[in-house]
Amino acid sequence: MLGTAAGKTARVEQPGLKAWLADAGITRKIWLPRLVYDALPWFYLLAAIASVAATVYIYRWIWAAPQSVLFSAACLQLAWFVFRRRRHLAESEPTET
Repeated sequence: MLGTAAGKTARVEQPGLKAWLADAGITRKIWLPRLVYDALPWFYLLAAIASVAATVYIYRWIWAAPQSVLFSAACLQLAWFVFRRRRHLAESEPTET
């Protein structure tokens, strides 16, 4: 806060994380085609299943197992998040009668 001639304080905004994210374009909305939007959680589930299957069947690469398990867990979490978010949005929309 800075003092002014009138004795009032003026607030000085510091560029923070929100400004940096906006400048980087990270917070910008992305519009996907309807087919891609509908298939996104199913793609995450398929990627998780494929990652677990790769871990099971490629047993010689033991060093790749932790990365594969972490990737499958992240994909499952993303799929769950998208399904939950869409269900919540569908329930909160007003119904037309």
